[in-house]
This record gives sequence, structure tokens and C-alpha cells, in this order.
Amino acid sequence: MNLPNKLTILRVCMIPFFVVFILTDLGGEFGKWIALAIFIIASLTDLLDGKIARKYNLVTNFGKFMDPLADKLLVCSALICFVELGKIPAWIVIIIISREFIISGFRLIASDNGVVIAANYWGKIKTTCQMIMIILLIAQIQNPFFQQLEQISIYLALILTVISLIDYLIKNKKVLSEGGKK
Repeated sequence: MNLPNKLTILRVCMIPFFVVFILTDLGGEFGKWIALAIFIIASLTDLLDGKIARKYNLVTNFGKFMDPLADKLLVCSALICFVELGKIPAWIVIIIISREFIISGFRLIASDNGVVIAANYWGKIKTTCQMIMIILLIAQIQNPFFQQLEQISIYLALILTVISLIDYLIKNKKVLSEGGKK
């Protein structure tokens, strides 16, 4: 198993630890900071594994499948924890997670038809915004500016989620309508 795939597996293995520290008092007053550190490190492994895989030609089918799945597991776990903690409304999380399922299903149909749908500009911006939102919600800095920034990041992530979904569907509608033949 190559290094990028090991980093992806590490990211998945970090998720339960993140969830424990964000939802319990295990770390005491430092629990949220431990959860924040875990989330940031896990997010950085995503950036790192992709760069290493492309630079050293270590792209594998396992990595193509597991890397985006690991990302979705990390983000969705955080969002579900925030619903439990009352930091974000459930309806927003349902929309964000639904988008992930829709795009994953869409990519699966495309791949069955020999079409690869790569991440696009809107998807990358959406992911970056979601990561920033999650970091802000974990840190929960008790300052009016940061509290306002948290709320803005939640709705910006929601808007970008919907825009990226619409963009994917419009740009790739032939995958569904013509069975992937372009």
C-alpha cells in the first residue's frame, strides 16, 4: 500500500477520535481543541495524499474510491455532531449530505458508462468553505465577530453546496440522459 492510500486510511481512522472528543467530555476543557487539531490534521492529510499521489504517479483505484469517501465521512461526521450539539440546523445538514449522496451516485452512474467526472471549481470552493465553517464551529470563539462569521460560513457553505450540485448536474446531464455517451 502506498503512502497516499495510507494517509487516506489514517484520515478515516481519525474520524472516531474526532467524534469522541467533540461529543464527550473526555478531553475536559481541552476536548474541543483536541477535536479541532484532529480535524485540521485529517483535512491536511487530504491535501497531502492528493499532492503525493499526483506528483509521484501513485494514483490507484483504491485511492480514487477511498479519498473522496474519506472526505465525505469526515465532513458528514462533523456536521452530524454539530446537529447533536445544536450548532447547526438539521435541515442544512440534510441538504449538504444529500448533495454528497447525489454527486456520489451521479459519479457511479458515469463511471459505469466509462465517464470520469472530476471535481470542479465549485466543488473545490464548496469543500474549502465547509472546512472553514467546521473549524469555526469547533473553535466556537466567544466574540461577536467570530459568531457572525460562523453564521455567514454556515449559509455560504449551504449556498455553495447547492450551486455546486446544480453546476454538476447541468454540465453532466448527458451522463443521465444518454447513458454517458457524449
